[in-house]
Amino acid sequence: MTRRPESYDGPGEAVHGDVHDPESLVGALADVEIAYYLVHSLDDDDFERKDAAAARAFGKAAAQAGVRQVVYLGGLGADDQELSAHLRSRREVEGLLGEGGVPVTVLRAAIVVGAGGVSWEITRQLIKNLPAMVVPRWATTKTQPIAVDDVVRYLVGVADHPDALDRVFEVGGPDQLSYVEMLQRAAVVRTGSRVVIVTVPVLTPRLSSLWLSLVTDVDATTGRNLIDSMGTEVLVRDDSIREVVPGEPLGYDEAVRRALAEGDSRG
Repeated sequence: MTRRPESYDGPGEAVHGDVHDPESLVGALADVEIAYYLVHSLDDDDFERKDAAAARAFGKAAAQAGVRQVVYLGGLGADDQELSAHLRSRREVEGLLGEGGVPVTVLRAAIVVGAGGVSWEITRQLIKNLPAMVVPRWATTKTQPIAVDDVVRYLVGVADHPDALDRVFEVGGPDQLSYVEMLQRAAVVRTGSRVVIVTVPVLTPRLSSLWLSLVTDVDATTGRNLIDSMGTEVLVRDDSIREVVPGEPLGYDEAVRRALAEGDSRG
């Protein structure tokens, strides 16, 4: 389902649908049994309101269409933490998708390492464009990146699985890294050399997002909304997903190699 099916050239058959236009969802969800919800509006200053309205509309339309399961990729972070607006919105969406009565399976992830993903593109473009960089203090915060291959494996694995209905799972790779460590290791994988990184305490989220928009193609609004979450440690505390979808996830370095290769193949 996409707002612009005429420009879609991937696998499967594209159908028109817009989560911000509830009437368009009727035809898009016809005869659908399992629906994946991979939507956010981080490029909008009013993303919390827009994402809430979209999730409520999608959940209602899914129920009316007879969908049996909705699978949602949300954000990792402990419920007892003080969450950013971005992560609070992800939590709200989890509940709103299920308001219509369709069982929802939630996969909570941190940074997804894969070609085209916003967080990965920030990493890739920073190590590509800058031989040295100044980063804010939040860059020492720990996170748990996951390869896009493993995200897809989990998304497929929970589909129609009786033990996955109405459950929340945390998903991540085996490595718990700071953002500085992620940049350093990605640079080594790409070039064989570490990048010079200096941490400073005075770079605000607004200044950080403006700086990102200058050295990458990520817009300042999206950058700011993501950066607001990067001061929060997001680590997997519950690995029960492995009981439902067995298998060892890829390590960070291998995920980076695959993401770089995929990006190169796309040109």
